[in-house]
Amino acid sequence: MKLLRQIGLFGLSLGLLACGATNAPAPTTPANPTNGAPSLNGEINVFAAASLTGAFTEIGNEFQTSHPGTKINFNFAGSDQLTTQMIQGAPADVFASANSKQMQVAVDAGVINDAARQPFARNRLIVIYPQDNPGQIQRLQDLAKPNLKLVLASASVPVGNYALDFLAKASALPEYDTSYSPTVLLNVVSYEANVKAVLSKISLGEADAGIVYTTDAASISDGSIGTLTIPDELNTIATYPIASTQNSPNPSLAQAFIDRVLATEGQQILRRYGFITVSDAPASTTNQLLIEGNLTTPLTLTADLLKTYELQQVEFADERFRGLGIGQLLIQIQPKADAKTFTFIGSDGNQCVVPIADLTADPRAIIALDSDGSFTSIVPSAMNANQIKKLVKIRVE
Repeated sequence: MKLLRQIGLFGLSLGLLACGATNAPAPTTPANPTNGAPSLNGEINVFAAASLTGAFTEIGNEFQTSHPGTKINFNFAGSDQLTTQMIQGAPADVFASANSKQMQVAVDAGVINDAARQPFARNRLIVIYPQDNPGQIQRLQDLAKPNLKLVLASASVPVGNYALDFLAKASALPEYDTSYSPTVLLNVVSYEANVKAVLSKISLGEADAGIVYTTDAASISDGSIGTLTIPDELNTIATYPIASTQNSPNPSLAQAFIDRVLATEGQQILRRYGFITVSDAPASTTNQLLIEGNLTTPLTLTADLLKTYELQQVEFADERFRGLGIGQLLIQIQPKADAKTFTFIGSDGNQCVVPIADLTADPRAIIALDSDGSFTSIVPSAMNANQIKKLVKIRVE
């Protein structure tokens, strides 16, 4: 029931808090001389994932320059630490997480309004090592070398969890074999509280290798580290969501900062720091899945776009699928409050209707790519929709 109530919030929209124009002086909200709009005042606390330190600091500085009288206070840390701090009462106006899981924790705790969150950037993993390469790392298999010193972020931190997911996926492939993940984990000499700590240890030569985001590796320009790419099939494209908090004392300023992050200026800064921005997802010319109907944001899903989301792995009918969770899809499309069902439609005209409540109750429900590159539904709890092949449309009603 809780999930169903949350779905009803998707149809709500957020707007900037605005004041009506009058002929009388308004000393508390003086006009902005550049555009006539009410100026912003005061300060806000932005809780942001450690990997956003460089990009958000620059965005904040530019925001304060363009809005004199405002102050942005940043708290950068692991997303799980930030969530815990907010739940325990730390004052926050904006939360920017490195994954959807921690944002959901904040939503479930009543800190964030479910309808307020939206994706603003994406990231991916890369292996780093000291430039002199003491571990002689040439390929990913070398992470399993005896006596190699590996540093990872804690599993409670998004990047640490993604690193474990990479090892598990590699272990399922014949070129790595099932012993790969446990052997690599035996080489871990420390689990750090956030990704910046992993980066620091490797750049200082205190370990042979670490796994960080590509944006963190790109922040080192002094040649102190080398990098090794993790291919797409083993990587995780991490989606970063942002939202204002429920009890922000300055909601107009909080929303204005979020708008700057999502605007062209903010997205350009994020791109310079190596993030995949929300406008960077390439379109594919084949195998499109149209999602339309009683929703706020229609979506045309392509194979390329699917890969930019944070995907989950599901085993079904003795096969392993990776796809976009239905819960994450709902966040993207925002069904309206009175929406009740999904109708899955295949290229052959085959249709299946499933209540939205049933989909949200099934954590394994995903939209995945089949072996031929077409879309398929994986809904283990719904017999009639557990694998609709060659999906071409989802109609929300």
